[in-house]
Amino acid sequence: MNPLQSYHSYQSLPPLAGVGTFEEAAAEGLGVQECVRRLKRYHYGFQRLWQTALARIASEPIYEIKMGLSHHAHLAAEHIGALRARVAEMRHPPLGLDIVPDAHLQRFFDEILGTSDPFAYLSGLYQHALPALRRGIERHLDETNPLADAPSVRLLKHALTEIDAMLVWGQEASARLREHAPEDTKMAVDVWLGELESWLRAAGDLDGTQERPDTPLPEPRHSAVPFVFDRVPARDERFPDPYNMGVHAEAFLHDERFADRDKVLMMYYRRLREIDVPEMMAPILYEMLQAAGDEERGGHPWLFYQEMTRQLWDEARHAMMGEVGFAKLGIDWPKLVRINFTWSKGLNEQLTPKERHAVLWYIEQGQMGKSGKRYEWEVGRDSEDPFAELIQDYDWADEVLHARIGRDWYVQGFDTVHEAAEYGSACWDKVMSDWHAWKAQGLTEHFNWWPALYQEACRLRGEDPDTTTESFDTSYAETRADLQRIAAGSG
Repeated sequence: MNPLQSYHSYQSLPPLAGVGTFEEAAAEGLGVQECVRRLKRYHYGFQRLWQTALARIASEPIYEIKMGLSHHAHLAAEHIGALRARVAEMRHPPLGLDIVPDAHLQRFFDEILGTSDPFAYLSGLYQHALPALRRGIERHLDETNPLADAPSVRLLKHALTEIDAMLVWGQEASARLREHAPEDTKMAVDVWLGELESWLRAAGDLDGTQERPDTPLPEPRHSAVPFVFDRVPARDERFPDPYNMGVHAEAFLHDERFADRDKVLMMYYRRLREIDVPEMMAPILYEMLQAAGDEERGGHPWLFYQEMTRQLWDEARHAMMGEVGFAKLGIDWPKLVRINFTWSKGLNEQLTPKERHAVLWYIEQGQMGKSGKRYEWEVGRDSEDPFAELIQDYDWADEVLHARIGRDWYVQGFDTVHEAAEYGSACWDKVMSDWHAWKAQGLTEHFNWWPALYQEACRLRGEDPDTTTESFDTSYAETRADLQRIAAGSG
């Protein structure tokens, strides 16, 4: 008879703090060495998901995919941080987490990184990479001792929950792209996915526990040459006038002549326009990571990347808040609003990662005054639009966090906060946003789209437009978004 069958807890209380039964806790399981080996491979899988998302956020034109990648980059970064902490607990300094665990696994992820077709790389990530990560974690949970390895079990169960959520979005997204892909593209992607699976099998699956077949491997298709990162932002057809700087949202928001409920329209525009922040932040992180040995551009500890990726996701959330705001009002924003990319494009093309980070912090810090995020929340509160008040409440809270992140990681490189601010403002002034040249080159007419948006909002309310509000016609020709005059030579 198994002695465990006659052993009982006091008054039959649930045993072992709920982590498992006596039979499960008494079973053999993974030793520390094997546990750490597998955790490092899960870490590598999340790391490559994070890197691939960062590499695509700016150059991916489809808005929904930008947002999805922004979210999943954040989730991956959080799990990377948790896995790093767990490995560090298990007698393993130095961690060795920068070591590629398997050359075939590296080739598998390099192939996904190397394709620029969203249908292909979403299929690679969500039909193959994340399912492989999930399989490995499930095997770990089945094979490890739930009591001895309880800290790993906890973080891996959490990871599974979020992997499942990522898979729901990613597999649906890749399926929708497949519906719209030409037949020859589908066939080519299917062949490539079969090749991709060959690299994964050669690695013994993502966790390295499976038999490795002795079969010939395909020739690299998308990783035969090194990946070339593209930091230039792209937009889909719902953004037909991306150079348009014809409506100065901040000038409208701070003009006392206009009603708060009309200012909400401009706040929704400002939120949706925050698409450009993930487009600018992802290249900062990707390029700093690639130059991690360069004191000027990289060399940051992991927590820097993790917190900055959280901020990137927050900014994507803000953009979607604006999108929901317009949709809730019944506003057809692709038709009536011109969301530009001039800020992210200018910073990405003209500044170093350090300089872009300086501009980001300078803007965030400027939002901490009474005329910043508190003011926007007050506008939302006084507009009688509960949704506007709600999103501005959270937007304000997020920006306080972002200002703290900036102080921790950017300001510490300067002797004083004033010096950090001066540098940030000077970097922003370096960006050549030539309002007049863009018009002369035929890139935009800087069309004033505000009257049409306002008229539609009034129609939906069943009201006549106010002539003063309707006639607002201030552009960004002379002042930046912070209402400072543009420096000479910057357009």
